[in-house]
Amino acid sequence: MRSFSATLLLPLFLLGCALDEETTLKPALESITADRLLDHIKVLSADEFEGRAPGTKGEELTVSYLIDQFKSYGLKPGNPDGTYIQYVPLAGFRSTPSVSLTARGKRINLTPLKDYVTVSRRLVSETKVENSELVFVGYGVVAPEYGWDDYKDVDVTGKTIVVLINDPAVPDPNDPSILDNSMFRGKAMTYYGRWTYKFEIASEKGAAAAIIIHETGPAGYPFEVVSGSWGRENFDIQTPDKNMGRVAIETWITFDVAKKLLSAAGKDFEELKKAAVRKDFRPIRLEARGSFRVKNELREVQSRNVAALLEGSDASLRNEYVVYTAHWDHLGKDESRKGDQIFNGALDNASGVSGLLEIADALTKLPTPPKRSVLFLAVTAEEKGLLGAKYYAANPLYPLPKTLANINMDGMNQWGRTKDIIVIGSGNSDLEDVLAEAARRQQRVVKDDAEPEKGFYYRSDHFEFAKTGVPALYVDSGTDFIGKPDGYAQEKRDEFTTNDYHKVSDEIKPDWDLAGAAEDFQLMLRVGYKVASTEKWPEWKPGTEFKAVREEMLKRAE
Repeated sequence: MRSFSATLLLPLFLLGCALDEETTLKPALESITADRLLDHIKVLSADEFEGRAPGTKGEELTVSYLIDQFKSYGLKPGNPDGTYIQYVPLAGFRSTPSVSLTARGKRINLTPLKDYVTVSRRLVSETKVENSELVFVGYGVVAPEYGWDDYKDVDVTGKTIVVLINDPAVPDPNDPSILDNSMFRGKAMTYYGRWTYKFEIASEKGAAAAIIIHETGPAGYPFEVVSGSWGRENFDIQTPDKNMGRVAIETWITFDVAKKLLSAAGKDFEELKKAAVRKDFRPIRLEARGSFRVKNELREVQSRNVAALLEGSDASLRNEYVVYTAHWDHLGKDESRKGDQIFNGALDNASGVSGLLEIADALTKLPTPPKRSVLFLAVTAEEKGLLGAKYYAANPLYPLPKTLANINMDGMNQWGRTKDIIVIGSGNSDLEDVLAEAARRQQRVVKDDAEPEKGFYYRSDHFEFAKTGVPALYVDSGTDFIGKPDGYAQEKRDEFTTNDYHKVSDEIKPDWDLAGAAEDFQLMLRVGYKVASTEKWPEWKPGTEFKAVREEMLKRAE
């Protein structure tokens, strides 16, 4: 009888706990509304903010707005020095390139920004590479865990490597029409597929220059996104060696230019690409050479991460942290353009910052703060290579071994309510399980990313936390829109990617419906509250590349 009673009482107890949590969270959840989100976006994406580029008037206005909002919510300064600011020492550089490519004595005609983009991240006024031999290195990947080495024993010191975008697309030996899931996660991208990795390994191998062949399908964005970002002032973190250990020249060329270049060198692009998906691939010397000259206009920029803290209510746990992030920066203003010159970045990422602000305000409305402390971190220079998050990860305001999770918001759902939410990088951490439980409270479901090959998990600020071992969660808008026909989500996503992503047209649109965004940010609040309030720490799932890093970090901290 006692056993029966206990069995009966346990579900009632759990139901009571769930109801208590709903009652506790109700005022916080109700405070996050579509209208409040839109108000923030209107301010941050206004022409007055000039596209929020680091080191500009836009940064000054943005930082002031964020600090004013955090203060109005009653949040403490997030920096232990008593300020809301973490200074991020950046170097701004505007590259003016000159590139010459020849194959078998034939010169390939090139137009800057249309056919190629070239920069040098070496923080010096001029960088040259003369008459460098071109070597095709496939995907340019060295991955011991997959038994993969595109460089083999070939010395590329002083040479110009030519690489394909993304991971090696290895076909399944039993069905060549699909990818081998045992290699580079099959369809999903690994970090080896990111363009940042391509240049990092080129530096490690001693190459003089590196050329990435852009393809819109595998990359997930058109070449105009590359030229729009790289063809203006760029930034990097200031280092004592002025980045002289970095590959001297970093270049992208269009698919059409690549085909012309390889054809002139007596090679067929498709045949080379086919050869590059084999483990026995070896670098191929091309009968082609490249000369590069980059002049850099340099300036030092003290940019800023903006941080606010909600101190935990438990004396023994308040020195543990959950970190919410969103990048405040966008692409700024391009005065060389005719007509509209301002990249307002309404969706990318005034919208994510609006969510950060609303969650911050909402959590102050709880009758008691969560047991652990919550840090709200608006980071700089995401568009320049996740630099603000990278700097924080290397110089954390609070110890990373005491940081339980990062919840990142980059973009939002602007087209209405959905029955689902998409987790980016599914299978990485049990934060996804917390998300799934929170979604059930909203009568919603969690779905996997339908485009894992585009590597979105490696393309926003949470990745810098993940690299240090901190479990990181990143979600995307749902795809099952309430009251909309099948295919609506993909239609709107493709429309934004083609017409607005990293373009001056990323502005508030008349058809925006932020009811779905409000529900998504309420969901993010639920996840953060749960992690900050319960005993269990989030963990990386077995097989993820970040699990061992976390375990080593915690071991060192003991």
